Amino acid sequence: MPVPSRIFTTAIRNGEIRKLGTCIFHSHNRNLCCSLPPHSLKTLHALLKTASPMTLGSGRSIKDNPLWYIKTQSYRTTSQQYYNLTPPQVNSILKANEYRFKVPEFDGKNVSSILGFDSSQLPANAPIEDRRSVATCLQTRGMLFGVFDGHAGCACAQAVSERLFYYIAVSLLPHETLLEIENAVENGRAILPILQWHKHPNDYFSKEASKLYFNSLRTYWQELIDLNTGEHPDTQEALINAFKRLDNDISLEAQVGDPNSFLNYWVLRVAFSGATACVAHIDGADIQVANTGDGRAVLGVQEEDGSWTAVTLSNDHNAQNEDEIKRIRSQHPKNEEKTVVKQDRLLGLLMPFRAFGDVKFKWSIELQKMVLESGPDQLNENEHTKFIPPNYHTPPYLTAKPEVIHHSLRPQDKFLVLGTDGLWETMHRQEVVRVVGEYLTGVHLQQPISVGGYKVTLGQMQGLLMERRARISSVFEDQNAATHLIRHAVGNNEFGVVDHERLCKMLSLPEELARMYRDDITIIVVQFNSHVIGAQSKPGGGD
Repeated sequence: MPVPSRIFTTAIRNGEIRKLGTCIFHSHNRNLCCSLPPHSLKTLHALLKTASPMTLGSGRSIKDNPLWYIKTQSYRTTSQQYYNLTPPQVNSILKANEYRFKVPEFDGKNVSSILGFDSSQLPANAPIEDRRSVATCLQTRGMLFGVFDGHAGCACAQAVSERLFYYIAVSLLPHETLLEIENAVENGRAILPILQWHKHPNDYFSKEASKLYFNSLRTYWQELIDLNTGEHPDTQEALINAFKRLDNDISLEAQVGDPNSFLNYWVLRVAFSGATACVAHIDGADIQVANTGDGRAVLGVQEEDGSWTAVTLSNDHNAQNEDEIKRIRSQHPKNEEKTVVKQDRLLGLLMPFRAFGDVKFKWSIELQKMVLESGPDQLNENEHTKFIPPNYHTPPYLTAKPEVIHHSLRPQDKFLVLGTDGLWETMHRQEVVRVVGEYLTGVHLQQPISVGGYKVTLGQMQGLLMERRARISSVFEDQNAATHLIRHAVGNNEFGVVDHERLCKMLSLPEELARMYRDDITIIVVQFNSHVIGAQSKPGGGD
């Protein structure tokens, strides 16, 4: 969202919340989608005829959309070459948002269960509505990894991506450390840093809201100090409390408002948009995955024969999860049983059944009207804030409370893939693990080609062999496992092989059409240190 420069000049000074972290990169690049040359309608129609459209929210494809049909039905042109990107252009698009971090060694040894991670993003929306975060906990052990999928705009995903890890880190701190931090703030001394961020330069941090965020975080740790039980915080409980508390603060900040007009508009945008979150806390051999929504965490396990198995460490919170449907229906009267989940959506509107923000599904109608009437005029121009969900009788219908799954790492557990639903809509989890596993181990297509029951001609088989050779070379093009996975997610054909022509078409879609064919994709691949994990799993191993 463009903001007048005068707002920035009068915005708050550098906020205290940045004192809590190190290695933060600030950028005013708000992750805008790569701009590509415009396409004529004729070229686009030819291009789109050969791509597989995503279905629209109602279950219809783009071709079933009357507006789309009216605009394009008269065109019957052959495919042209406007979308024929060169390999360097394809690589430039795929690698624009990739990031890699290797965990440092001490005395020549890596004592962490984590070797490092790769992350990457590919936008479909403009600006991209996904976010990602990775940080090392400095006052406790472990690392945090998270992918966040925004809807109705990117504001909520942005806020959650830069705030949630602070809430988790504070929830994990012992009482003495909380007291030390509070005393430092009270007396104007330097604050102990609690997070070291590992961010791509394009990953934006909201400096304008940092003081507001800090004050809410401070209130939270003050309450933790007052509620001291003398026991060391439990990780699962800390994750749940952090998710719930941040969502509560997002709601409260929107209700209270802010005298600063920009911040007042910002907190309302955050609250009225929404975001899912899939977060992993990894400490030694322990993984805790906290998931709210339809992001997913999948473990890559290498069997004794070298094959790969996918183990899912999260559950999707949507209509495909029967337990979620039962949970929601149990929380509302019997007469709402048929309306609380309708057409596989919450109240017929929202696909994820858990999310941050989305106060349209949490606040009473009276509170919504009161906040909107007293809010800035720009908010009423947003169509999302105007409607009241149908059959809205007993809110809240939505929660940010995560489901937490614990796993103890074994030597055969080689990596973890965190991805927004844009990845899982295009690839099965087993295929994701196979592609990443072969990439990390260097085993690439030396097995016999499988055509999956398709009848192929000799010419097609020759084409498959040529593609296999190209795929081997593409491995060397990608120095990042997450980017390599995105290449497959966007460019795979029916044989599970990257088709360069298809990849070019999908990457050439203009902004107004890209979202119809795929979603934003955000991926983090965490690679594990099998030697350290093996030593920790032995009797007497580890700390």
